[in-house]
Amino acid sequence: MLDEKGNFFIIDAILAVSLLLFVFVIFNHAIFTPDPDYSSEIKDSKSAQDIMEILGGKINFTDRTFLGDISGILKSNKNSKESVEEVSELSKKKFSALNIENYRFSETNVLDDKVLASSGDYSNADDVSVAIRTYGEYSYTLSVWN
Repeated sequence: MLDEKGNFFIIDAILAVSLLLFVFVIFNHAIFTPDPDYSSEIKDSKSAQDIMEILGGKINFTDRTFLGDISGILKSNKNSKESVEEVSELSKKKFSALNIENYRFSETNVLDDKVLASSGDYSNADDVSVAIRTYGEYSYTLSVWN
């Protein structure tokens, strides 16, 4: 008779633990299920930031950055028309190499919001993500859209 009660307590304990585990999994799933609309907004807002990180980032101390290079060209040539054209060409090549279709890249501080490179129709742009980086006295703005 004692063996029958022992089996009953083991089965009862297994059912109780299983029930607690099931409740925990359901609760955990309810808390950590992402909202699809919120996730897509975050993804879109990061795209311009990610690209600017690439343009302004270094791998090690000996590397130069793209933003540093174009700022150096502009500064050394005192923002001449030729230096702006050279920077525009370099910018177009860089964005082409990054396979970015719809963008607008401009300098907003020294060159008074001069568009250095662009592709796509900005006037009909939807879901525009914007990133700003400053290098020295130059402030660059990148707008990317779908």
